[in-house]
Amino acid sequence: MPASGVQEAFAELLAEVVHAEQVPADGHFFRDLGADSLVMAQFCARVRKRADLPSVSMKDIYKYPDIRSLAAAFADAVPDLPGPAPVPAEVPAPSSAPRHVLCGALQLLFVLAYSWLMTWASDLGYRWVSDGAGPLHGYERAVVFGSAEFVALCLFPVVVKWILIGRWKQGEFPVWGTAYVRFWVVKVLVHASPMLFFVGSPLYVLYLRALGAKVGKNTVILSRSIPVCTDLLTIGAGTVIRKDSYFLCYRALSGCIQTGPVTLGREVFVGEQTVLDIGTSMGDGAQLGHASALQSGERVPGGERWHGSPAQRTDVSYRRAAPARCGTVRRALFGLSGLLRTCLLVMPMWFGLTYVLLDEVPRLLGRADAAAESPLSAVFYTDALVISLVLFAALVVGGLAALLTVPRLLHLGLRPGRVYPLYGVRYGLLRTVSLTTNTRFFLWLFGDSSYIVHYLRSLGYRLTAVEQTGSNFGIGIKHDSPYLSVVGQGTMVADGLSIMNVDYSSTSFVLSRTSIGARNFLGNHIAYPPQGRTGENCLIATKAMVPLDGEIREGVGLLGSPSFEIPRTVERDTRFDRFRTGDELHRRLAAKNRYNLRTMGIVLLIRWGHFFGLTMLLLVTAERYDTAGKVLDALFLVLSIGFTALYFALTERCLTRFRPLQPQVCSIYDPYFWHHERLWKVPQTHFNAFNGTPFKSVLWRLLGVRIGKRVFDDGCDLSERTLTVIGDDCMLNSASKIQCHSQEDGTFKSGRTTLGSGCTVGINALVHYGVTMGDGAVLAADAFLMKGEDVPRQARWGGNPATETPGGRPEPVREAERPQSSHRNGNTGTAVTGHAEPRGLPPRAAGRAAGTPRATVAAPRTGARRDRDQGPGEDR
Repeated sequence: MPASGVQEAFAELLAEVVHAEQVPADGHFFRDLGADSLVMAQFCARVRKRADLPSVSMKDIYKYPDIRSLAAAFADAVPDLPGPAPVPAEVPAPSSAPRHVLCGALQLLFVLAYSWLMTWASDLGYRWVSDGAGPLHGYERAVVFGSAEFVALCLFPVVVKWILIGRWKQGEFPVWGTAYVRFWVVKVLVHASPMLFFVGSPLYVLYLRALGAKVGKNTVILSRSIPVCTDLLTIGAGTVIRKDSYFLCYRALSGCIQTGPVTLGREVFVGEQTVLDIGTSMGDGAQLGHASALQSGERVPGGERWHGSPAQRTDVSYRRAAPARCGTVRRALFGLSGLLRTCLLVMPMWFGLTYVLLDEVPRLLGRADAAAESPLSAVFYTDALVISLVLFAALVVGGLAALLTVPRLLHLGLRPGRVYPLYGVRYGLLRTVSLTTNTRFFLWLFGDSSYIVHYLRSLGYRLTAVEQTGSNFGIGIKHDSPYLSVVGQGTMVADGLSIMNVDYSSTSFVLSRTSIGARNFLGNHIAYPPQGRTGENCLIATKAMVPLDGEIREGVGLLGSPSFEIPRTVERDTRFDRFRTGDELHRRLAAKNRYNLRTMGIVLLIRWGHFFGLTMLLLVTAERYDTAGKVLDALFLVLSIGFTALYFALTERCLTRFRPLQPQVCSIYDPYFWHHERLWKVPQTHFNAFNGTPFKSVLWRLLGVRIGKRVFDDGCDLSERTLTVIGDDCMLNSASKIQCHSQEDGTFKSGRTTLGSGCTVGINALVHYGVTMGDGAVLAADAFLMKGEDVPRQARWGGNPATETPGGRPEPVREAERPQSSHRNGNTGTAVTGHAEPRGLPPRAAGRAAGTPRATVAAPRTGARRDRDQGPGEDR
């Protein structure tokens, strides 16, 4: 089509979207036509549906912001002509309802057995410790039993993994089958291990090795996302992996769990908020920047620096900390000190708290034993009420006082700009400061209100000349050190900001002051490093990468990874600016403050109610040695999780008055927005207990989500439940998000998002509001699907911002050879199919380029189906 024809067609489609008779060819989409990203996403979707027009993405819209320049840029582009349809990846038939139910039953049986074992062991140990003659003898017994329990909890997942799985192998198996149940059991136990508290310590590296991972010397792993298929993980010596990185060695796709290798060479650097999908590798000395991702089959050559999603070469170096002397003895002593602290302090304190709860508090109330009272008596409820109130108040008041004083004293031993060796006293101080000051409870309590400013300032943030908006910070901000975090005047921050104050090498760390300029707006899930090149009056969009090179950006917006410039604001986002100044601001802000105070009171009441319920449950099950007591012991963990889920689900539905939310565009000073903020304060960390089970869908239905059958949810976050629609057999990967709202400066917007049947949302991917994904569509790992996008059925999208990937559909999965050395009496490993190879390479060459085993062409359909029904420990 000639340039004039493309321009005319574009103008016609845009006029339909903005509801105008015609649009000028040189009219700026945002400044002149008043469009926003949602409107332009709808325009792009209509263009894609025209077979005679070239495909246009949102990145093209920002690069060519008027019809004439856009048409000229695509005048010579050849539209996709009809041709032979690509062969889609084999999609397994939906799992049967009996198989789905059986999987849930087996998972429930495992939790019951594990609950009984844990409760029986803890009760036995508690009675033995309580029988000690005097405090000193009791402490000695608490140390002995606590140490034994800690070691058992650490070793149990390792033993179960080697018994149920043996060695993990590259491949795939269907969800809800027996192979999947074994996978899930190992995943749950690994994630429940107390070794999670030793992330960043040499002990954690030893734990991964015990699980089968090949981890070299002097490796530093700071991410709390524990890999599951550890035999497929290879990390070379001297590698640094920053926090909030995902290298799970598995993913969910098209009804199956696919396992695959992640291979990192020596001296590799992996930045914060990154994703390494299965079948990825990095050569010696390679770097992957913050907010970046490697998709399946991608490889960073040795010595190169890559960043972005999809990743691409860059000249930016992410290694900022000079090396220091840090030998084996220093690492061993640090690990040993952590073990001693756990065994000599933490475990005895846990027994002491239990003793105070069950014995000392009732004695102060004039009761011999609170647990001995009948649950039918008024005395039982009075005791539970008083115990829960006293302990809850002590934890809130005492916790806040300790939080505002102890870390500040510890920080006096740290100096910014100085290179410290790892695993010394200063590293311990940094870990303690970071862990304590990132306590979620008080962020939930004070966030999304004017009072969060006072809390953060008391915590140590430098907030210069704050312009109070009532929503300066959300409830999801975190940092390495609050005392080195600076936020400029008039800046607003949504949820998910991670302020990075520390740079690491494999032997050292250095603290830096991180400053965010004035009058900025930061969207969701942003990692802001100390070297960020942004100044004043910037909009940093959701999941955008903060640039580390070039001139300082001011007065612009930044979108994507790597980020590119977009307009700072558009006309549609300024419609409520009249509420942000003068007497109108003071009146509405005062009303919001009063509403937020009531919200904080409700939050405290909700949290105490949950604490009260758990206290009653503990008193009912404690000190019961008859048959009923044994049954209650077995049910304690299940009852605790079930009560928590039902309690908070009912709380949220009561806050919404059992009515669904409706799409909105309003000011942050509209009472509707204040009500919407209140819903975000209902806790949801208990959702993790249901990940990967059929019960997760039941929980979502209780919360108002319109969700189909047999949906696999491995840890997805749905921020607006009643605005979300999910079809049958969808696959929601770990750390994925469906966010049906956005906030830009003083404007709040929300809309519905719909996922068709069989859709897949990748690891750490985010789906925005107003989105529709057709049946069978796939969104790759770490992708950001912007508001208003319409993904066709069976399409494959990826990137940040997401666009259709070449090929458009998932590539066929290829069956991987199993190395002979990996057999162990023919009864180990997960016999499954491999990841997709990089395009442009023959299967064998592609496997070598990705650092994965050589691959062969997949088996015929019937054979492939038979293989998929096999699982860990079965030969093909």
